[in-house]
Amino acid sequence: MTQVRVFETIWEVCQTQDSVLQPLWDYMRLNHSETLRSPLFPVILTVASYFVLCVPYLVCDMVGKKWPAIYQYKIQPNKLPTTAMLLHCGGVTLYNHLLLVFPAAAAQWLWRPPVPLPEQAPTLLELAGGVTANLLLFDLQYFIWHFLHHKIRWLYVTFHAIHHNYSAPFALATQCLGGWELVTVGFWTTLNPVLLRCHLLTTWMFMVVHVYVSVEDHCGYDFPWSTSRLIPFGVYGGPSKHDVHHQKPNTNFAPHFSHWDKLFGTHADFSFAETQ
Repeated sequence: MTQVRVFETIWEVCQTQDSVLQPLWDYMRLNHSETLRSPLFPVILTVASYFVLCVPYLVCDMVGKKWPAIYQYKIQPNKLPTTAMLLHCGGVTLYNHLLLVFPAAAAQWLWRPPVPLPEQAPTLLELAGGVTANLLLFDLQYFIWHFLHHKIRWLYVTFHAIHHNYSAPFALATQCLGGWELVTVGFWTTLNPVLLRCHLLTTWMFMVVHVYVSVEDHCGYDFPWSTSRLIPFGVYGGPSKHDVHHQKPNTNFAPHFSHWDKLFGTHADFSFAETQ
């Protein structure tokens, strides 16, 4: 089978009305309906995903130079997070979730009826398109938010400065945020799939992917399998570009992609990152 035929076959599978995801969706819908319909489910999904996805990078940081095959990809090799830094970020994250995220989810549980589960699963094309559209919309929203919070001193000092305590980001610093920022990010993450009228499976996939790329952006490692290396033409920022933002705070405001920073002249390549 030629390469062209392979891509044609994949395209046909993605477009088919009988989604290959249907058996998975049927199993989830028929066996775990009450769990999936709960307003708490998306919160538990994203929080659990966050801590699970942080673990591999935390292991890399703890092993450090003893693991040269991995440590060679450290963007700032002489700036490993200390125990105190890890405890601080972990404490801020737990504080925000216990005092803001979970109470908000519980309040939502009281007034919002359980969501209905559609019988049909999304096609692979709908799933991929929905996740991409949500990431692009969030990228625009956060670029504007982030730019304003760096340019207006009161907003920066009051809400965003805590995230810039560290010039060399690491995975657990991803959600080391002020409460206002965490609520804003959560609001967009929840609202955008509704605005784009996404299937619930697409919504949950977007949430997990969004957590993954956010953790990856802050991980401090530029691995060969990093998203920015897998997506061609430099359209995606990735961990190196976000590392530059933490060293040069007036650059690279977009959380994931590169086009807004390039358009508004705030883009900086990772070559600006200098190890000390």
